[in-house]
Amino acid sequence: MTAAEQRPGAPMPPAADGRHPEGSTSGGGRPSRRWLKAVIVFLLIVIPAGYLVISAIQSRNGGQEKAEAASAKGLSAGYPTRVQRRIYDVPVPPYSKKVAFYETNSWKISSLYVQFVTDRDGLDSFLHRIGTGRSALDKGKVTITGDQAKKVGWQVGEAGHDWAGMELKQKDPQPKLRITVKFDNPAHPKVYVVSTVTP
Repeated sequence: MTAAEQRPGAPMPPAADGRHPEGSTSGGGRPSRRWLKAVIVFLLIVIPAGYLVISAIQSRNGGQEKAEAASAKGLSAGYPTRVQRRIYDVPVPPYSKKVAFYETNSWKISSLYVQFVTDRDGLDSFLHRIGTGRSALDKGKVTITGDQAKKVGWQVGEAGHDWAGMELKQKDPQPKLRITVKFDNPAHPKVYVVSTVTP
């Protein structure tokens, strides 16, 4: 009696061509297909759930900035055009962050609303280019009116913040500027400008 006959439960060795004898199953048969299906189902459940978690974290981390952006419904992200900056005399410093603007026009008056975050040099450069300086900013003063702020969702004048402001009045047809600066982060002040032109 051969060794194979003595152990009837032992699998038969593969034939010379590499195929298993009829009736036998390889290690990669049906069980591996079930395993693959289980992995696919698992991934179909886990991946969407992961996206939901990431989205929730990003939404929560957006916090105050997203709330302000949502309320600032009139603002468009980015720099005003060169023509707008020249007409309204709002030379936004290069490399500013969170730049946004909004323009209103009527037969009586036109206004450009601009916000940006800059650094100390950028603020000094901006003020110098419009013909003034940092000493003209009155500490604690908010020059942008409540109606103007409401139009674009600005929260200027809120208690607990370090505000300073000024008005630049020029003869027509030159623009009149209301500038309010938030110095909560002195190294990166946030500037709010409303420039008004009377045609």
